[in-house]
Amino acid sequence: MENFELHKLPPKQDIETKAVLRALNNASRALAELKGEAKTIPNENILINTLGLQEAKDSSAIENIVTTNDELFLANISDTVENIAAKEVQNYSKALKHGFGLVRKYQLLTSNNIVEIQAELEPNKSGFRKIPGTALKNSAGETVYTPPQHYDTIVELMTNLEKYINDNNLHEIDPLLKMPIIHYQFESIHPFYDGNGRTGRIINILYLVQQQLLDIPVLYLSKYIIQKKSEYYKHLQSIRTTNDYESWLVWLLNGVTETSKSTIDLIQKIKNLMDSYIENIKETYPKMYSKDLVENLFKHPYTKIEFVMNDLQVSKPTAMQYLNNLIKLGLLKKEKHWKTNYYINEQLYELFK
Repeated sequence: MENFELHKLPPKQDIETKAVLRALNNASRALAELKGEAKTIPNENILINTLGLQEAKDSSAIENIVTTNDELFLANISDTVENIAAKEVQNYSKALKHGFGLVRKYQLLTSNNIVEIQAELEPNKSGFRKIPGTALKNSAGETVYTPPQHYDTIVELMTNLEKYINDNNLHEIDPLLKMPIIHYQFESIHPFYDGNGRTGRIINILYLVQQQLLDIPVLYLSKYIIQKKSEYYKHLQSIRTTNDYESWLVWLLNGVTETSKSTIDLIQKIKNLMDSYIENIKETYPKMYSKDLVENLFKHPYTKIEFVMNDLQVSKPTAMQYLNNLIKLGLLKKEKHWKTNYYINEQLYELFK
């Protein structure tokens, strides 16, 4: 890989092969169905909070930052987070939400936005690499790829990538085909000292939102990637060694199809569970029922009195009464973390296992 030179986008070869277009057709249909299914959940924050945290966990696990759902949900209700891995995953979730806010506001995904996103992941504000010496190594410690080393080259390539992301006339192909190309290029530029993989996977989903293929960031490819981690790295490397875009594009498009279908299934299960909670509460405690109460239980799989007070604008005694009633219905389970009581929506929690 000593003689490899990363070129600017777009790729020079025709990437719309028969195999790629077949995979694109399947992925486009599945993604469109997912976009529609996500609209059936009345509060978008339910999916952003819960599915976003699963993406954060899986994407971080690809980089060997491993935590559990229990640790993550506990971190969300705690004033201080002692588990280092959970803190890093929380940072990923914050970075994803921050990037989504930027894309929704400006309909652009710029180099400056990407720097902001990475700074949420790694709060050192170091920006693009300025010191040469970065090399990507395999598990045996052997260098498999040396990304661009000089700051000026990194800036030039990132400027080109920014144009490729935002100017649809630069490469007139389906945006769903551009997404894998953007990911490969970003990972090959490797512009940061740390957090490149996680930042690149956030860019994937934000690009789909920016291109209006999704309304909210709910397609999370990291579970697919971690299940096929060796294939992921092999395909990225094969573009550098043999210019094999086709295999990479088909592989990631198949991931979009597979992940869209599994996410649709999960959203349907969440919706059905919400409906059963609504029916249960209305039947037993009709005066207590409110849309905000049910949404609180699904935005926060681990909730606490303060969350209920804030979301419903009720007093502490009222919030406590609501939570105790929900325990009696078997909809919540009460636990204690240090001095804080918290309440688990166990049925929702089980859906993420």
